[in-house]
Amino acid sequence: MQNTTSQETAVSTKKRRTIPQYLGIVARGICMGASDIVPGVSGGTMAFILGIYEELIDSIRTIGRPNFIQAVLKFRIKDVFQILNWEFLLSIAIGILIAILALSSALESLLVNQPVYLWSFFFGLVLASVLVVSKRVKQWKPVLFGLLLIGALGAYLLVGLVPVQTPDAWWFLILSGAVASCALILPGVSGAFLLVLLGKYQFVLGAVNDARGGDMNAAVPLIFVGIGAVLGLVSFAQILSWLFKRYHDLTVALLIGLMVGSLRKIWPWKMDLDWLRDAAGNFVLDSDGHEIVIEQANVLPDLGSSAGLTEFTFAVVLALIGIGVILFIDRLATRMEKTS
Repeated sequence: MQNTTSQETAVSTKKRRTIPQYLGIVARGICMGASDIVPGVSGGTMAFILGIYEELIDSIRTIGRPNFIQAVLKFRIKDVFQILNWEFLLSIAIGILIAILALSSALESLLVNQPVYLWSFFFGLVLASVLVVSKRVKQWKPVLFGLLLIGALGAYLLVGLVPVQTPDAWWFLILSGAVASCALILPGVSGAFLLVLLGKYQFVLGAVNDARGGDMNAAVPLIFVGIGAVLGLVSFAQILSWLFKRYHDLTVALLIGLMVGSLRKIWPWKMDLDWLRDAAGNFVLDSDGHEIVIEQANVLPDLGSSAGLTEFTFAVVLALIGIGVILFIDRLATRMEKTS
């Protein structure tokens, strides 16, 4: 009787949607996927802004619940689909996959050739996200500001860490996927950036592009990363869902702090300090033959030359566009919530 009750509860939390509404979920997944590709920007932040964050956490959490696991082990396929919010999760996954396949090559090129402009746009996105997400807290209290500062300091120190050279073994790829996937649903912490810290960002991005080009061998490491991502997502969702249900405002304040601290990573103007080297001291190159930067310092923009002033002007415009995009998405999401 207890299992039946828990199953009914799980089923009742699923929202009934029309096909156009699920297409809207796919579009939100595309926004999440586009954000996750760039180191320093979080897909979880986008999910938060788009109003699907808590449903996403609860849906992923279901995969680790006893009634779902029992249904899977006993091959009760009908029960599996009844318990799991699979339509929602599939729509999100399709959107993220579309973004990865369609945008990974372009974003990889922009990171190398136009980093200032790309970072400026995402700086505006995250800055506006902080303002939008802060509205989720009904009343700000001193303890909430304290948690915000703790989160900001933690993220500020985290994004300043220097990446390390790590193995390409299957077990480390699974570990990398698990760590990065936690950030996938954690606003303010980028899964792509954690891959950078683990020394696996260029490796994974290159594998995606190679697999898309028809190299089936490149798909093998992606499978290991995917296994780790599923394990990490399901495990971390249990914790995050529990925190949201019991300490909602405290959790949101901490997550906003993480977003504020992450702005250090996506400051557009940087100076390269160190590059990845092998055991012999030679520079390690990415799949396109570029040296991999592992340490940078934030610097002020060059306003003393016409070229520097032009770059600064375009960067500000792109940051304002990023801010406008988030404000538009937030307004659109609010309207959709009211009409649903």
